[in-house]
Amino acid sequence: MKAFLGMGLLGSNFVKAMLQKGEAVQIWNRTASKAKALETFGAKAFDDVSEAVKDADVIHLTLKDDAAVDEVLKNASGGLKAGAAIIDHTTTSAKGAIERTNAWKAKGFTYLHAPVFMGPKNALEGSGVMLVSGNQDIIKKFQPELSAMTGTLLNLGDIEGKAAGIKLTGNLFLLSLTAGLADALALAKAHDITADEIQNLFSVWNPGAGAPARLKKITSGTFSQPSWELNMARKDAGLMMNAADEAGSRLITTPAIAAVMDEWIAKGHGNDDWSVIAKNNI
Repeated sequence: MKAFLGMGLLGSNFVKAMLQKGEAVQIWNRTASKAKALETFGAKAFDDVSEAVKDADVIHLTLKDDAAVDEVLKNASGGLKAGAAIIDHTTTSAKGAIERTNAWKAKGFTYLHAPVFMGPKNALEGSGVMLVSGNQDIIKKFQPELSAMTGTLLNLGDIEGKAAGIKLTGNLFLLSLTAGLADALALAKAHDITADEIQNLFSVWNPGAGAPARLKKITSGTFSQPSWELNMARKDAGLMMNAADEAGSRLITTPAIAAVMDEWIAKGHGNDDWSVIAKNNI
C-alpha cells in the first residue's frame, strides 16, 4: 500500500500514473477537494493525514517547502506504520533534507529526499529526471520504484542533502534563463522585433546549446584568451540598456550583470574573456 501527500499539479499526476499501473494509493491534500477529485481515478482520499498514511509501506510527498513537509509529517506521524519509508519529492533546503533524514531515522523510519526536474506532464508519463543522494542501500532498495516514476533516476552519491542542493542549483539556472528571455523580449520589443522572430532566431542559433562549453570554460579558470572581451560585452550591455530605456522597456537582469562587469573592469580585467565575472564562484 502506498500513500501520497500533496495533490498539486505534480502530486496528482504522480498518483494518476500509479493508479494506471494498478497500484492502490491513499491520498491527502490540505485542500480536501483536490484529493477527493482523484477518487474518480481510483484513489482513496482522506481528510485526516494520519488516516491517509495508515497501513502504507511507502509515503510519497510533494509539498510546498520545508515548513510544510515538517508540519504534514508531524501531523501524519500518529498513523505511520512501523518502519515505513517516506520519500519526499518536495524542493527543499539541503539543510532541511539532512535534518529530516536523521530525525526520522532516529524514530525508526526511512526518509529519502528525491526532488525532481519534472512537470505535471512528466509525472503522468514517467519522464523527466529524479535526483537522489545519501544511503546507497536505501537508494538501491527503492530504485525500481523510483525509476518507474521518472525517465531518469540520477544517483548523486552518498552525501545527504546533495540532491536538494543540485535541485536548487538547477532551479536557479531556470530562473536566470527565464529572466534572460524576459530581457531579450523587452529589448526585442524596443526594436519592434516580434517574439516569433526571436523564436525563429533561437531555432537557428541556440544559445542554450553552448551552456556546457561555457561552464567548462568558466571552471577552467582561464580567461586570458577571450572569445568575447569583457570591455566589448560591457559596451553591448550599455547599448541594450540604452535602447530599453529609450523605449520604456524594463530589463530585469542586464543592469545587475553590467554592474558586476564594471567591478571586474575596474580590477583590470577588461581585456579578459567576459566570463571572468564568474571567477569568484569557481
